[in-house]
Amino acid sequence: MSGPDSPTAFETDDEGLIRLQKLLAQSGVASRRKCEELMLAGSVVVDGEVVTRLGTKVDPRTAVIRVDGKRLPPVSEKVYLALNKPRGVVSTMSDPEGRRTLQDLVADRPERLFHVGRLDTDTDGLILLTNDGDFAQRLAHPSYEVDKTYVAEVDGRVTRGTLRQLTDGVTLDDGPVTVSSARLVSVQGERSIVELVIHEGRNRIVRRLLDHVGHPVRRLTRTAIGPVALTGLGTGELRALTRDELGTLLDSASL
Repeated sequence: MSGPDSPTAFETDDEGLIRLQKLLAQSGVASRRKCEELMLAGSVVVDGEVVTRLGTKVDPRTAVIRVDGKRLPPVSEKVYLALNKPRGVVSTMSDPEGRRTLQDLVADRPERLFHVGRLDTDTDGLILLTNDGDFAQRLAHPSYEVDKTYVAEVDGRVTRGTLRQLTDGVTLDDGPVTVSSARLVSVQGERSIVELVIHEGRNRIVRRLLDHVGHPVRRLTRTAIGPVALTGLGTGELRALTRDELGTLLDSASL
């Protein structure tokens, strides 16, 4: 991968180290002078220690760097992508039945990509792709509790009581479901649009949840995963995660 996140884009010494303020500037944090000011002000933390000495060298591939508390992702050949999956596309990289898959949408990418979690075939919206297997596995695991936001068009008129029922907790046949938040977006006739935030990834969990409270889903879209939002990403389109998005997700996955 070329560009600012590629190790080859950074001039390191024979030991693979680079001056911290130079790394910050080349990573797009700010100008070199401003990065030096941030260091002198105590705003830069490396591996848990405040670094104020200008000229300090770090390994850009392994150092855990924070600027004003925000994680700066390590320099890596790995890619981290957001995809707006269309309805009808299977959340796998291959399908023995010959259905359209995620691989069909990223066929021009040179990397061997993994999907982070899944989306139902009939659900559209945000899914993450990466060639970082540890990241994919960690982020998909429910123990890391990364919030996922869904917008659902459902049958019936959803009431405040139903929203309260959802946030109080619902028990399905495979166990309880925790809903972080539930919001009514709109009601038109005998249909409603609701927004749910959950961190679970069980099979068809949102559809089963809303069906359980009497509002079968007509259409479902995942609009966000943690800090990564679907906004501005057209159907079938792909983009790289921003530095701040990736930094937040790496922290969420304890990487």
